[in-house]
Amino acid sequence: MSEVVIGIVAIFVLLLLFLTGIELAFAMGVVGFLGYAVLVSLKGATTIVAKDFFETFASYGLTVVPLFVFMGQIAFNAGIARRLYDGAHKFLGHIPGGLALATVAGITIFKAICGSVAATAATFAGVAVPEMDRFGYSKKLSTGIVAVGGTLGAIMPPSVTLIIFGMITEQSIGKLFLAGVFPGLLLSTLFAVVVVGWCRIDPTVGPRSEQYAWAERVASLPAIVSPVIIFILMVGGLMAGVFTPTEAGSVGTLAVLLLTFFRKELGFKGLKKSVVESLRASCMVLVLIATSTILGHFFAVTNIPSIAADWVAQLPVHRHLIMTLICIIYLVGGSFIDDLAFMMLATPIFFPAILKLGYDPIWAGIVICHTVALGCVIPPVAMNVFIVKNITKTPFGIIYSGVYPFLISMILLAVLLFMFPDIALFLPGALMK
Repeated sequence: MSEVVIGIVAIFVLLLLFLTGIELAFAMGVVGFLGYAVLVSLKGATTIVAKDFFETFASYGLTVVPLFVFMGQIAFNAGIARRLYDGAHKFLGHIPGGLALATVAGITIFKAICGSVAATAATFAGVAVPEMDRFGYSKKLSTGIVAVGGTLGAIMPPSVTLIIFGMITEQSIGKLFLAGVFPGLLLSTLFAVVVVGWCRIDPTVGPRSEQYAWAERVASLPAIVSPVIIFILMVGGLMAGVFTPTEAGSVGTLAVLLLTFFRKELGFKGLKKSVVESLRASCMVLVLIATSTILGHFFAVTNIPSIAADWVAQLPVHRHLIMTLICIIYLVGGSFIDDLAFMMLATPIFFPAILKLGYDPIWAGIVICHTVALGCVIPPVAMNVFIVKNITKTPFGIIYSGVYPFLISMILLAVLLFMFPDIALFLPGALMK
């Protein structure tokens, strides 16, 4: 068999392994190792496995992953999200749909110190949904906004999804972080617009809560301002060239630790829990990166990425249509296996084709990561919906019916990114030339 045929067979074997429920990292590592052994040699495959695992776990650049994960876990276990939500509630709760708007605001600010889509959804499922229940909000609205709000974690810095994309494609994580700022803020604004429109059409889904005095609102500002300051410190340092992404992660983690220490909010048990959870999540991500690298080396030997790139570049259709088709493949693939794992599988194949089409790699990173985020809330494999369901015990049908109106916002952002690429490229182009 030719290299290409072996590569295609390996892809089908990999997909079959995914469907069996086997660990994703193990499946990618085994298929990559065996494929490389068949095409090159057993000794070469063994060397590649050892080299890729060593370089992944010894990589200075990848220390950014455990740093940002640790920062998010500290913020979660210290109750920072709850105080953020309470502060936003005091400012916005008295208007129709105000608690849902407060949730959007709280998630957006919390994203400044938490890079995980799942952690963001889990945090606000436990914080915001019970509060909205207390004030008579529709379960559709409360669970829907929490599920889709968590997707901001895929494109707003510090995003673990952007970090992984940058590592796979060897793109600047700093540029990807900056590129995600405006799209993330625009998406949160579009979510707020949907909330307002929905509550105007049907005021019963989001009734008003009590109106707080200005003294109480002002008293809640420190809980809102401190995460914003940490975010400005990290992103401002990146913009000014003072920090690398890894150094920004170190500074941000230290800042959150000091914040929780002085407020006496974390405690030894909370710190221990944060460390254990961060180690578990970081090791999972690093092993996935290592095994996807092994698989990428195998695909490179098969020449499938370069052949696919040449074939796609010669298709007699507009490049936007091809890019849209690639995004659909990401969505369909993510419907059968974890969206992040499919991104790690598909990106080495499709990224060369995207470059051949003439797209900016940083813009492509934002579009792909946004597509991955969209996959987190559409059936059948919708990670955020599963998380919200498990925490709130709300039936899937109700959560999905609350998610669908917000999908308009996510699709609209994708369209705007195609029409106006500078939404993503302006900041990195202006500040990191």
